[in-house]
Amino acid sequence: MLSNWPIRTKFLVGLELLLLLMVVLAGSGLYATYAYRSLVKTLSWRSVELPLAGALSGHVADLRIALGELRGIALVDFCRLDAVAFNDPSAFRVRSVRDTFRGELADFERTLARYRRQLEHKGLEDLSITDTQLEWATLRKIEAALARVHQADRDEDWVLNNIKVEQLDAELANLGRLTAELPSHLHRRLGGFAAEVRATYRTLIVGTWIVSLAAAAILAIFIRLFYRWVFLPLRILVGGSRQVAAGNFSYRIHLDTCDEMSELAEAMNQMTERFQSIRDDLDHQVQERTKQVVRNERLASVGFLAAGVAHEINNPLASIAMCAESLVGRVSAELDPADPRHEVVFQYLDMIQNEAFRCKEITEKLLDFSRTGPIRRQAVELGGLLQGVIDMVRHLGRYKGTEIELEAAEPVLASINPQEIKQVVLNLLTNALDSLAAGGRVRIALAAREGFAELTFIDNGCGMDLEVQEHLFEPFFTRRRSGQGTGLGLSISYRIVSDHGGEITAESPGPGLGSIFRVRLPLAAKTREIDHHCHAA
Repeated sequence: MLSNWPIRTKFLVGLELLLLLMVVLAGSGLYATYAYRSLVKTLSWRSVELPLAGALSGHVADLRIALGELRGIALVDFCRLDAVAFNDPSAFRVRSVRDTFRGELADFERTLARYRRQLEHKGLEDLSITDTQLEWATLRKIEAALARVHQADRDEDWVLNNIKVEQLDAELANLGRLTAELPSHLHRRLGGFAAEVRATYRTLIVGTWIVSLAAAAILAIFIRLFYRWVFLPLRILVGGSRQVAAGNFSYRIHLDTCDEMSELAEAMNQMTERFQSIRDDLDHQVQERTKQVVRNERLASVGFLAAGVAHEINNPLASIAMCAESLVGRVSAELDPADPRHEVVFQYLDMIQNEAFRCKEITEKLLDFSRTGPIRRQAVELGGLLQGVIDMVRHLGRYKGTEIELEAAEPVLASINPQEIKQVVLNLLTNALDSLAAGGRVRIALAAREGFAELTFIDNGCGMDLEVQEHLFEPFFTRRRSGQGTGLGLSISYRIVSDHGGEITAESPGPGLGSIFRVRLPLAAKTREIDHHCHAA
């Protein structure tokens, strides 16, 4: 079913397969690239927490160091710190250490704020390493402890109260434990993250193999379809073209793709068939023209010989006929009509006269056959000429039992010598009538075609075999059923038609199936113009 698609649809299917292949490969590559990018960004994001957690632990240590210094100072006994004289060295040192403690506490708060902002960063992949719930829980504990430290620091005289100092030290110890707890969460997740990354890696490897196999399958399908839809039909077309180019015009290209390739193959087959028909027709025309040239050469040779022979034997024939006629008169005077020899002599003298006149008739036809020279032509309406010949032949007694039919739809003017063409029509008509049995029919059709007047003589007589058709127009060749005739009538007709620039052909389906004689003569100028306009319309 796929092979019946148009070739444009097949190319679109191939293009879609290529696009699918590109999408699959690009998708797998992009997925692997983004997975790697997400992993790197996640590790980069979480790695920032470690120095911040270390800084928080360092600030707590500094706070505890400052608190330890306060413990070691031997303070004078006074009720309020601000009541001590400003020039007292111990009071000054206490204020300095307390200011340092508060400065470290402010640094701790700033670092804690940065750590909080780092945890608030979102938009990363949903991985185990991105889970910060434990960090947030610890962060809230640190903020609660920090609030208690601030609460204790608000009392100006807490440095003079050992109990408050101990409580503050306990809070700082708790802060140190909590800040040390922050990186431990990340360390534990990094340990589990290695296994998760390993599983993701295996998944990516398996997915890459699957995508590669799918891409290979798509590529194989595309190559196979391209071979069946494009390459193989093109190879068949090229092979068929080479066969035709080599002269094998009977070769036909067979494609069952039912697409444009198949249409091209069918068009090439039709072109080859037409070319073969044209070639066969040209070969036939060449053979016919060759036969005509050979026939014309033979007729010319026979005509040249016939002219000399006719002139040489005409005078002896005339002498024989005159002598026979004189003998008839002399015998009539010398012999008694009752004498038995009278009838015999008269019979032989009559035979001599008849055969002499028959020979003279043959010589006259030979002279007609060999006669050459300029032909005087004029525009003649062929329908009237044909009708005149038909009317003349119908009065002959030997053709009384036959039927002659003329078909002339419209007047046809031809540039001819009317006497010679009458002779041609008479020869062809009598030749057709002589081939008929009793009740036979001859049909004469007249029409103008392609600048020529076409006369067609169709009879249902004895027909002709191939041998007769081959030698039909040769001089002295005759196969009349009556056994009479000189065999010059068709030769003379052929010479007359050829001299007029026309052609005469004969064909027959076979013996007993009748014959068809076709004569083509050039049309007169007026009829040719009318015929041209009719074909143009």
